[in-house]
Order: sequence, then structure tokens, then C-alpha cells
Amino acid sequence: MTPMLTYPAIDPIALQLGPLAIHWYGLTYLIGILGGWALGHARARRPDTPLSQQQMSDLTTHVALGVILGGRLGYVLFYDLARVLGDPLALLRIWEGGMSFHGGLLGVITVMVWYGNRLGCGFWRLADFVAPLVPLGLGAGRIGNFINGELWGRPTDLPWGMVFPGAGPWPRHPSQLYEAFLEGVVLFTLLWLYSRKPRPTRAVSGLFLLLYGMFRFAVEGVREPDAHIGYLAFGWLTMGQLLCLPMIAFGIYLLLWARRHGRADVPDAALGAPR
Repeated sequence: MTPMLTYPAIDPIALQLGPLAIHWYGLTYLIGILGGWALGHARARRPDTPLSQQQMSDLTTHVALGVILGGRLGYVLFYDLARVLGDPLALLRIWEGGMSFHGGLLGVITVMVWYGNRLGCGFWRLADFVAPLVPLGLGAGRIGNFINGELWGRPTDLPWGMVFPGAGPWPRHPSQLYEAFLEGVVLFTLLWLYSRKPRPTRAVSGLFLLLYGMFRFAVEGVREPDAHIGYLAFGWLTMGQLLCLPMIAFGIYLLLWARRHGRADVPDAALGAPR
């Protein structure tokens, strides 16, 4: 198998200032956070928004903490607990990679439960507001994975296969770019267009969970599983796919719930606040 595309081998360090190294991986997270902040301010101008401009800025700070802390802790819990137990300082070296989307999602959910109650708008209105802002960060993060030369795909004879450093001599799927396109460009476009019109509460959140789960599940089919985990079952099921199954199921449930209940203004039983 001969690769038709050459992996660019970009230096993971974007800028070196004496002992301070600024990594591209960290910059992609910054791009995602600032991009979400800018898009959120644009959405906050709409009359149906649950947030003011100032509240959007406050939420961005809280969500950034939720993404970083939840993403790192989730990675340790789901993928790399043994290594971090042996080297606790590895928990802090996020520039080496090792962030879990599913952990970051749980971190953001925790923030939104707290902040939604604080504002009195409830969790679901806030979640529907935030969901279209997320794909920009997802796409940027996958570009960071590509620059780091990590999370590559399985061997392939397709003309766009690449030989990644440390992954053997075989051309592989650039699965990071697949995910950047699907989880970033496609997911953002569909959610942004769908949310331009008023939708039933929970519908936008449900669509996000469903589409992300489907896209991630599909790409995992050509992504090399973590060497220390491998396949969990059937010779093909990965940890990423397993974590996506409840997202897909819950996304379908939320869409069906939204279709049935419409925009009826009933209290959110779980949070004791308007939906």
C-alpha cells in the first residue's frame, strides 16, 4: 500500500518563548472556546435567547472549565487510568493529548445544570442554546489531534492514506480529518441551520446527541482503537462506539419528546424551572 498523501509533520509546538512552549493542541482549544463565545454572542441577540450578552461571557468561562476538567478526567476514567495512577503528573500534561469528548460533555452538562438553575431558565433551554456552539470546538480539537500525529486510523489502500509517525509503515486513514469534517463542519452546519428557527425545547439538544453519536460511531469503524484497550466485543466494537450508543438512544428520545410536547410551557420536573 503506497500513500498518495504525505503527512505534513507539523511541529506540535506553535511558539517557543524561552521555557514556555505554546502547543498547537492548546491553541485549537482556545480557538474552539473563542469561536463558541463569538457565536454565542451572535445567538444572544435573538429575542428567544435565554441569555444576555454578559451572561454569555460568564457561561463561556464556566463551560471552558467544564470542557478541560471533564475532558481530562473523562479520558483518565475511560481510557488511561492505569498510566495516570503510575504517573499522576500526566493528568496535567494536556498538551500531550488525552482528552475525552464524552468526559468533556459530562463536564459541560454539570456546568449547565448549575448555571441554568442560577439563571432560572432551566437546563434544557440552556442546552439547546449551547449545542450549536459546540461543533466548532470539536472540529478544532480534531485538527489538534492531526497535528499531534495521534488517534490515526486503521491501514488503508485508499489514495488518501497517510503514513503517520510512530504508526508503522502502512498508510492509514486520516481519521482525525474525517472527524474534523463530520463533527466540526457538518454538525455545525446542520445544527446552526436547524436552530435558526424556534424549535421545541430539547429538540436541538437531541439532534446534537444523535448526529454526534452517529458520526463518531461511523468514524470509529476506521479508527485504530487504543492499543491498551483494543476492541471490547465482536472484534470491532471500540470504547468510543460503546460511549456513543447511549448518546444516540437519548438523542432519539429527546427528539421524540420534543415532537410530542411541542413548546408547551410546563415546568421541568427534574430542575424545578421553566423548560
